[in-house]
Amino acid sequence: MNTIIRLETENDYLNVEKLTREAFWNLYMPGCEEHYLCHILRGHTDFIKQLDFVAEIDGNIIASIMYSRAHLISEDNETVEIVSFGPLCVHPEYQRQGIGTALIEKTRKIVEKMDIPAIVIYGDPHNYCKHGFKNGIDYKVSNLEGEYPLGLLVLELTPGFFGKKKWKAQQSDVFKYNQEEAIEFDKRFDEKEKKTGYSQELFRMQIRAFLREEQLTVTST
Repeated sequence: MNTIIRLETENDYLNVEKLTREAFWNLYMPGCEEHYLCHILRGHTDFIKQLDFVAEIDGNIIASIMYSRAHLISEDNETVEIVSFGPLCVHPEYQRQGIGTALIEKTRKIVEKMDIPAIVIYGDPHNYCKHGFKNGIDYKVSNLEGEYPLGLLVLELTPGFFGKKKWKAQQSDVFKYNQEEAIEFDKRFDEKEKKTGYSQELFRMQIRAFLREEQLTVTST
């Protein structure tokens, strides 16, 4: 397969939203809302256009990654701009073929040239630890409530940046969208059956899971 990775254009918007809907449908909830997030992110002040990439094969878009600005706030009130990505998706027919990895690596190199010290995301550790992400607790990076969710993942781009300080990660407020508006937006697309499945139960477990600092010591044998 000849996979082309390029910047998204305005002509791609609808196709990317359809792709995102297909990739996330019934994955974390019956139906999905990630395609609505794509739609509103492009018009948000935190959207980073130069990191908005798609992958295509034979003229068909089969993967997408989008980035937004985020911030780290240290315990002594230092604020540092970082970035976060999401939605990141690959069409179900092309998953597990390295396409998502290619998008991450392509954009990671650009972020490094922007002198951004870290990428912080919320995601499944199974998908991202292989790319060098660690749980926030390993860098003393918590959410705004001072907790360490299982899915709060950090990729340090500037070695030693985090030091000994404690930090809190603040995502863009674009993620605090109105769910009713997301439901209305979905009505623009072809009707699809909403189902429940085991992946939704796994997701519910993950979002209720938190790490504690006293659990940091791991004994190797």
